[in-house]
Amino acid sequence: MTWETLKDALAGEGYVASNDLAMALHIAMSLGRPLLLEGAAGVGKTEIARTLAAVEGTELIRLQCYEGLDASQAIYEWNYQRQLLAIRAAAEDGQSGRSVEQRLFSEEFLLERPLLQAIRRDTPPVLLIDEIDRADEEFEAYLLEVLSDFQISIPELGTIKAKSRPIVILTANGTRDLSDALRRRCMYAYVDYPSRETELAILASRCPGIEAHLGRQIVSFVQSVRKEELEKVPGVAEMLDFAAALAGLGINDLTEDPTALEASLSTLLKTQADRDNLPIEVAQRIAGKAA
Repeated sequence: MTWETLKDALAGEGYVASNDLAMALHIAMSLGRPLLLEGAAGVGKTEIARTLAAVEGTELIRLQCYEGLDASQAIYEWNYQRQLLAIRAAAEDGQSGRSVEQRLFSEEFLLERPLLQAIRRDTPPVLLIDEIDRADEEFEAYLLEVLSDFQISIPELGTIKAKSRPIVILTANGTRDLSDALRRRCMYAYVDYPSRETELAILASRCPGIEAHLGRQIVSFVQSVRKEELEKVPGVAEMLDFAAALAGLGINDLTEDPTALEASLSTLLKTQADRDNLPIEVAQRIAGKAA
């Protein structure tokens, strides 16, 4: 598969990728390297992993990162409740000693978390490590070992090596700086807000019922709103919600019904401060210039 056919395949699943993103993804897959995607929230970083899994016809395994994430939540842990029940059952049967211990720390009681799941699949899955910059540096360092060797050591079971090499995509929103070591191990692409042409293509793909004139107005309006001083800049998902809301209200032109326009702003503006920063008078003025 070339990067052009990959881009077309993604488009066939509803994801309109830029040439740079399609090329970076193609190279990462060809070299078997993780791909690090950086960019603002809402530009489609997570969606690329979902779409790629659909294109490849494989499973998507997602690890959502957050502050305090540790190995037991990301890799594996033991099913303590089942172990306690097994201990009681063994005691009632008069069993004890090493045989009971070996059973307790066997596959029967192992709970796989995303990283372990990803390396144990027979068919390579897409492993999405979402918002890696929200995890702390200690977890990032541990993750480096997994991404380098694609194997995990479990003291009670030994080293588990990957049955297949997952397609790894990491996303980051710029919450904190990532280490140079992580960046060296990854291919890289910056995902920006889409151009007007790309966003029109996304809208046409996801909301084919939107009339062309209204579609152009929607994209122009949203891209102008992004230039305002906002706490939460609306992303592509919010643009699609905005379009769906307008269609649901039967709007054919952004300037025809100020009340409907004001109601639809709830899909774009997600804080009271942003609502205050974009009063309906300003929104109407922006809508009047949208074309």
